[in-house]
Amino acid sequence: MPQAPAWKIAAAFAAVYILWGSTYLAIRYAVVSVPPLAMASMRFLLAGSILLLFSKLKGDVRATKLEWRNSAIVGTLMLLGGNGIVCWSEQRVSSGIAALMVASVSLWLVVLNWLIGKNRPTVSQTAGLFAGLSGVALLVSDSLASKAGQGAFVGTLMLVLGSLFWAAGTLFSRYNPMPSSGVQSSGMQMVTGGISLATFSLLTGEGPRLMQAQPNAAALFSFGYLVIFGSVVAFSAYNWLNGVTTPARLGTYAFVNPAVAVLMGSLVAHEAVTVRELIAMIVILGAVMLLSVKKAPAPAKLAQATS
Repeated sequence: MPQAPAWKIAAAFAAVYILWGSTYLAIRYAVVSVPPLAMASMRFLLAGSILLLFSKLKGDVRATKLEWRNSAIVGTLMLLGGNGIVCWSEQRVSSGIAALMVASVSLWLVVLNWLIGKNRPTVSQTAGLFAGLSGVALLVSDSLASKAGQGAFVGTLMLVLGSLFWAAGTLFSRYNPMPSSGVQSSGMQMVTGGISLATFSLLTGEGPRLMQAQPNAAALFSFGYLVIFGSVVAFSAYNWLNGVTTPARLGTYAFVNPAVAVLMGSLVAHEAVTVRELIAMIVILGAVMLLSVKKAPAPAKLAQATS
C-alpha cells in the first residue's frame, strides 16, 4: 500500500468527515427548486471539468482507454447510483436521516470486500455488521411509521440501495486500473458520472422541470458549495484516501458525517429528530466503530496511488 505523510492523511480525512457532513443540508436546499438528478449532473460536470483542467495544467499523464472505461463505471456507480439517489431521496427524508443511511456504506464495504475474496471480517467487524444492519432496519421501520408516510419509506429504502452502489464503486476503483493522479481520477469519474446523471435525468422527464426552475439565493449558494467543497475538495480527498488506506478505515467517515448533518439540519433547517432515529444513530455509529477496531490486511493490488 502506498505510504503517505500522516498530516496529509489527517487533512484528507478532515475534509471527508466535515465537508461531506455539511453537504447533506446543501443538497436539501438545492433540490427544493432544481430537479435532483439535473442538479447533481451539473454539479459533477462542472466540478469534474475544473479538476481535469487542473490535472492538465500540472502535467498529468494522459489517461488510457481502460482507465476512462473504469472511471465511467465508478462514476456511474458512485455518482448516479450513490449520490443521485441521495439527492432524489432528500425530497422525501431529512438531511440527517440521509446522512445516517449513507453511513451504512461502511457495512457494505466490509461485506463486499469479503464477498470478492479480499478480506474476511474480524469478530468485531462481524458484530459491527449485525449491529449496523439492526440500526438500518430500525430507521426503515421508523420511516414506515412516520407521518411522512410512503414517501419517506421509499426514500429510506432507496438510500440503502444508494449506499450499496457507493460501496461497489469504491471497491471497483480500488482493485482495477485507474489514473495514478487522484485529481485526474476524480475529474474523470465526475465527468462520466455527470453524463450518466444527465442521461438519467432526461429519461426520467426532468428536462421540462429544469427549464421552468427558478432557483433562489439559498439554492444557488448551496450549488456552489456542493461544487467546490463537496466535489472538488472532499470527493478528491476521498478518492485519494481510497488508495492509501483500508476499506474499513476509509468507511469511518461515517462516524462524523451523520452527526454533522443532524446538527446542521436541526440548527439551520429546524429538522426534527425522533427518539427512534437517535437510537438508530447510536446503533449505526457504534457499529461503524466496531468495524474500525482492527484494520483489515492490505490488499495485494491497489488501483489508486497518491497524486
